[in-house]
Amino acid sequence: MNEPVVFKRSLTIALLTFVRTITPAVVAIGMLFGIARAYRIPFDSHFGVLAVLVAILGPVLMHMPPVSAQQFLARGWSTAGRLALRWLVLIAILLAIGYVTKFSEDFSRRVVLTWAVVTPLPLIVVMVALNHLMRRLMYAPSNARSAVFAGYNEVSVSLEERLTKHPELCIRVAGYFDDRSPERLGAEHGARLLGGLAGLSRYVKEHGVEIIFIALPMRHVQRVLDLLDELRDTTASIYYVPDVFVFDLIQSRTGEILGVPVVAMCETPFAGYRGVVKRVMDIVITSLALIALSPFLLLVALLVRSSSPGPVIFKQRRYGLDGQEILVYKFRTMKVTEDGAQIRQATRDDDRFTPIGRLLRRYSIDELPQLFNVLGGTMSLVGPRPHAVAHNEQYRKLIKGYMIRHKVPPGITGLAQVNGCRGETARLEEMEARVRFDLDYLRAWTPALDLKILVKTFLLVAFDRKAY
Repeated sequence: MNEPVVFKRSLTIALLTFVRTITPAVVAIGMLFGIARAYRIPFDSHFGVLAVLVAILGPVLMHMPPVSAQQFLARGWSTAGRLALRWLVLIAILLAIGYVTKFSEDFSRRVVLTWAVVTPLPLIVVMVALNHLMRRLMYAPSNARSAVFAGYNEVSVSLEERLTKHPELCIRVAGYFDDRSPERLGAEHGARLLGGLAGLSRYVKEHGVEIIFIALPMRHVQRVLDLLDELRDTTASIYYVPDVFVFDLIQSRTGEILGVPVVAMCETPFAGYRGVVKRVMDIVITSLALIALSPFLLLVALLVRSSSPGPVIFKQRRYGLDGQEILVYKFRTMKVTEDGAQIRQATRDDDRFTPIGRLLRRYSIDELPQLFNVLGGTMSLVGPRPHAVAHNEQYRKLIKGYMIRHKVPPGITGLAQVNGCRGETARLEEMEARVRFDLDYLRAWTPALDLKILVKTFLLVAFDRKAY
């Protein structure tokens, strides 16, 4: 909970994380080269071997992933102490390698000793500066999430006061919902009571609230369950204060916020460092795919253009992260470009297909332009498939928990698709099955799961007969 959601800005943060990972090795090698030059010692092949060892060991031994606010907000001396200790470990390993291989005799001891003693200072200065820069990016006011409390009591008031004193956590409290009157609550003058609990769900949807803290007493378990049912149609992250383990939880994990215990009851898997990992995977894989597929994409575009009148790329409004509307790109496969309140799903013998459209859909080639969505950050390679806005509005009223699938960016492929949930959803049960897989994905996400789904997708594209 001390980790902000950074997916929307994670390209910058991902690049900075990469720089932060390689910086210790870069600084150490740069200092080695500079000290050798200062002593007029040739930077020969022996120093080159030492530089290679530092380049390999440095990112492993000196890497300190910033995964929580406590690490970001740690005092400078704490960071310096950890870096100094890891530097000593690195030096010890290098000395051991030199002793075993007898290479240590080939180095200028004056250079090596000066390097071992002097390097920690610039290393600490640079790393502390990078930590500060990353903190400013991740905990900037522009990343703040709006929050409300269900329940006005000592616990909720205490937590709000602590959040107010620590703006670096990027949580802005809008107010409280409680069924009791201000007089009965003993609320101080100016307390932001926004209404009764019955109005919480509507307020959350109308005002785009991103976090809900449920601070109702344990004896009100049934009221908490009722609230959870009402909030299933939102994309808000839900926390219970204090802990409870009687609910169907999404990315459940216990924790604390400034000393107050909380339990995440419904949260995105991509808070904090996990969001950076997800985004880096998307950028790397997508970039490589676009480079490899660019001639093929150009050929498909020419075929679409020549096969029928109309645009090459079909753009359709769909729901993305947090239920925000996005434009999804596809190669046009139909003679129509529907994007209104009524959209007819494609069927196997649909007469709207263009001559080339059926083939493109059969092998999911029409989805390839969504790689640009992924590169732009509105989609991910793996996640719940985005549905047309009209279909979203239809199914969110029919399927409990439907909107929770939007707590992560939509994907080109997903767990539902590799488990047979592709093609037309003629029956409500078919869409319910998709949503169950989507929620399972949120509960179980790991980078390895994404890679597994991608591999399965490539295999299914060639053999799946449900696509049309």
